Formats: sequence, structure tokens, C-alpha cells
Amino acid sequence: MKKKTTGLEAVNGVFEISLGVNGAKRTFAVKNTEFLLDALRRYGYKGAKKGCDTGDCGSCTVIFNGKPALACLIPAFTAHGAAITTIEGLGTVRDPHPLQEAFVEAGAVQCGFCIPGMILSSKHLLDVNPEPSEEEIKKYLDGNLCRCTGYVKQIKAVKAAAKKLRGKGRVSGV
Repeated sequence: MKKKTTGLEAVNGVFEISLGVNGAKRTFAVKNTEFLLDALRRYGYKGAKKGCDTGDCGSCTVIFNGKPALACLIPAFTAHGAAITTIEGLGTVRDPHPLQEAFVEAGAVQCGFCIPGMILSSKHLLDVNPEPSEEEIKKYLDGNLCRCTGYVKQIKAVKAAAKKLRGKGRVSGV
């Protein structure tokens, strides 16, 4: 029986993986025990936050192959060939994504620790449904723990961003 291979081989417990991060091809050297969150942060993508390390808080959320994923639970070597969007890939200070603008305008950003995960989860929602109901917004924000607010302003921000994006004809925005 022939053994299946992924094309990846660890050398001294380290894999060299190729992946797309925010639209750019990158190569990371990752330990066989390392998680994607730690690798991203080590390579300068500090927007994904290290919160609970158990997948409960959502602060490490990234878009992984088109869907929100918890980077603290993904073995880094399994990201070989993946397309990843972090908060750094969504907008800039000079040209923020409408979701980022809406969160600021709605006063939904307090300490900011949960915001990258909330915005990326919301982005995926607006990509699949440009006109979500309040219940759908709540469902997509579920799993993103915020210790500063009651989530009212974040829900308001997602509604405002949805309206902005529909008006601009720009939903995916990456």
C-alpha cells in the first residue's frame, strides 16, 4: 500500500509552509507543535489576539479559506496552502473597511481586544448575507467574547456597515 503524503516534511520538528496572508504569498517556518495564532503573531500579524487559547473567546479569529476560524486551535502546519485574512488585511488607517469605520462610529470599540475577531466574523456574515437580520448578526457574533460592552453597539455597527456596503456595492472588500 502506497503512503499518502502532503508534500510537507518536518526537519527537526519544523515545517516550512507556504500560504497566502492578506493576499500576499508567505513562507513560514513552524514547529510541529505550534498553532497558527502563534505563527501569525511571530511573523508580525499582531491583530489576531491571544485570549483564552482554548477557542472560547474568539479574539484569535481569522478568515481561513473563506470562513471564520479560531487560529488558536489550528495546527500551523495544516495551514500549508491556505488563504488567510487577518484584521491587518481588511483595511488601513487611511482607508478603513466600512466595518472598521462603522465600529468606530458606533462607539463599539472600547479596549479593542475582541474587535478584530468581531469584525472578521461580521465580514464573513456580510459576504454571505449583505442584509442580515439582528438575529443573524447575533449568531455570527456568538463566540466573540467582549468584556467591555453589552454587544448593542457592535450589533448597531454591523447593521450600519451592511447599509454602507450595500450603498457602495462593495461587500467582500478584501
